[in-house]
Formats: sequence, structure tokens, C-alpha cells
Amino acid sequence: MKITQITRRDIADAIIVEQINWAGRLEEQEFLARLFDLSSLPSFDSRFKDASGDIWQHRINNPTDWDDDWIFSDSRFNLMGCDDELFLRFLCETIHPVVRPDVTEAEKLCQLYNSCLQHDGYQLVVKTRMSGKPVFTGRAVGVIGVPGIAAVKQVLNGIIDTSYVARQITRMESSVVNDPELAIGTAKELIETCCKTILQARSVEFPNNADLPQLAKLTSKELQLTPNDIPDAAKASDTIKRLLSNLATITQGIAELRNQYGTGHGRIGTAGGLTSRHAKLAVGAASTLAVFLVETHQLRK
Repeated sequence: MKITQITRRDIADAIIVEQINWAGRLEEQEFLARLFDLSSLPSFDSRFKDASGDIWQHRINNPTDWDDDWIFSDSRFNLMGCDDELFLRFLCETIHPVVRPDVTEAEKLCQLYNSCLQHDGYQLVVKTRMSGKPVFTGRAVGVIGVPGIAAVKQVLNGIIDTSYVARQITRMESSVVNDPELAIGTAKELIETCCKTILQARSVEFPNNADLPQLAKLTSKELQLTPNDIPDAAKASDTIKRLLSNLATITQGIAELRNQYGTGHGRIGTAGGLTSRHAKLAVGAASTLAVFLVETHQLRK
């Protein structure tokens, strides 16, 4: 059991807090029958011969008998202690097109699961499609460490719209291995978000269609991070100016990567893509830059 009880409980808690109906459009015993032979599982109610009748009585006939999260504490299903394969299958069923036909809702829930599963080296990925809608499966991918991500979570918390940034971070983490193009595209969005937030906080106007290099240039100027802001007499001025010049190079490079390989632009069907190591580089650079800009903004407010 590589998926720890901590991860399983985090997922269960998220489902409870977000008030997610894990059975989707199905009745709960109908949903569970997709994973378990309910006729072979005992009933906790002497009036019924098996788990199916038990669930019907206490979740449909009398829906307030059991809490909505009863499935996570029921020893017959043992989701907190079952093998990894069964736990992953349960999660995949909650976002199966038959159970949850809304693709946007299913993908959002998949991202939530992956943000927890990644710590134990697992992800839910698209296996096939049913009527054009994704069908997911669990896959071991190893524990992915992306430099700078932890610092972004800490520094940006409470400064920038937490839910929006959290989604960006989750998207980057969960796509570094399986969808490098998405990770690169989201890395660019993260820097754009930071720059726009800083500029808005400082009442600096910028065009609605400003691209990343423009936003980074405006932000650097406002925060006095351009080489011209450093006097020649300053200690190590040449080194500092060189580092600050590289800020523009980083943003330009990430923007070009996104345009060539990331999401948001169509490419020739035979064009080769980048690998996870390139995505890690882009995400790490974007994260480090975002932290530097936000910390400088906070220091100089």
C-alpha cells in the first residue's frame, strides 16, 4: 500500500468539504456494484441479506441514517486500507463519464485527486474515451519533485487569489510528466498572474493584450529591478546587473517555449514535443521568478 492513509484521508476530506457526490448521477449501491460484488458482502442490518439492501435502506429509503461520507469508514469496502489498485479504481469510477457526465467537473475533480496522489507517486491519466469523454486509469509515475513549487505555495499564499494560483500549481505538478506542454503553458500563466497582480496592486496600468515580456518589463521597472536602477558604484554592480538582465531572458524564453510547444497554439501534427525534464526546467524557472517578484513587491510596498 504505497498510497498512504494520509493521502487517502486528504482526498476523503476534500470530497466532504467540497460536498462532492462521489456516486455522481448513480444511486450509491449502483455505483458500488461497478466495483464490488454487493451480494457477497454482509448487511449490517438484520432485515437484509446483503450489503445492497443495507445501503438501499439507509441511504435511499432513509437517506439521513448514514452520513454522506459513510463509504470511507465502512469496513466492508475498506477504502482507507485496501490495496492501491482498488483505491485508484474507486477514484476513477467517481469521474467516469457514466457516473459524472460533465467533463469540466470530472477534470476538476481529477486535478484535485492528482494534487494529493502525486506525493505518493501516482496519477490518474486518460486511458481512453467514451463518446468523446475521457475515461481515467491510475498509473504509478514516481514522486515528482519540481524545484520552486514549494516556495511558490508558501510565498503566494494570501497575496494572490489563492484558489486560482492553487489550480495553476496543481495543474503544473500533475502535468509535468504526462503533459509537458500543459505544464509549460501553465508556467507562463503563473508569471503573468504574478505580474498583473503586482502591477494592479501598485496602480500601474497595462494593456489588456500585453504579452509576458511586456508584463515582466513593466513589473521589473516598477520594482526597480532593471540594470539601469543599479548605480555603478554599488558593490558587485556588474554581477547584479547581469542577473537582472537575465530576468528578461527567463520570461522571454518561457514565452517562446509556450508559443512553440506549450498549450494555446496549434502545431504541425508531426512536430516533436518536449519531455518532462524540459517542463521541469520551465516550471522551476517560472516558480523561482514568481517568488522573487512577489517577495520584492512585498518588501518594497
